[in-house]
Amino acid sequence: LRRQLEAREREHDRLHGQLAQIDEDNRRYSDQFVSLEQQNNNLANLYVASYQLHSTLDFREVVRIVQEIVINLIGAEVFHVLMVSEKTGQLEVEASEGQTPGRTTVPLGDGLIGKSAQSGENYFAESVARTDASPFEEPIAVIPLKIKDSTIGVISINKLLVQKTAFTSMDYELFTLLAGHAATAAFSAKLYSTSARKLSTLQSFLDMLKQK
Repeated sequence: LRRQLEAREREHDRLHGQLAQIDEDNRRYSDQFVSLEQQNNNLANLYVASYQLHSTLDFREVVRIVQEIVINLIGAEVFHVLMVSEKTGQLEVEASEGQTPGRTTVPLGDGLIGKSAQSGENYFAESVARTDASPFEEPIAVIPLKIKDSTIGVISINKLLVQKTAFTSMDYELFTLLAGHAATAAFSAKLYSTSARKLSTLQSFLDMLKQK
């Protein structure tokens, strides 16, 4: 009886260990499932963001869509969108969220924003968690918008949402998307706007000739 009792206790311990392992496996599979669901959701968001950026040739609408992406997908609370002016060659503030810009123009190579635009390289501060927004001149991240090797603008971020304390791998993928797709969409919209103005001017000139 004693031997049988000891055998049953060993069997009980073995089954208890197996049950604990099964519980651990279930938790791991559950975490993996949640992670996959999040990745699928992020991929869907990336697709929607890319589609929206190329759905219009209105430059102001492109800037507005970029703002929505930065707010809703990246989780930025305070940021600025600056574009390179064709006339001056400097960065000009096109849109701001949550903060009045310290100045409306930034020369290429000037400060963190200008240097990132000039080099075409992303800038990330060592610590991005902030209770209050950083000053305009001291962003926590600067993302150049590039077409090949040419920078046509930047997104300068000064504060993330309270619950967001760091950038994720998906954020970096979004930055890559913005660097290319947003730049292409903005450049195309500007070209279209310029062409439309020239066409309108030419049409007015032709109408004037007809009248004469």
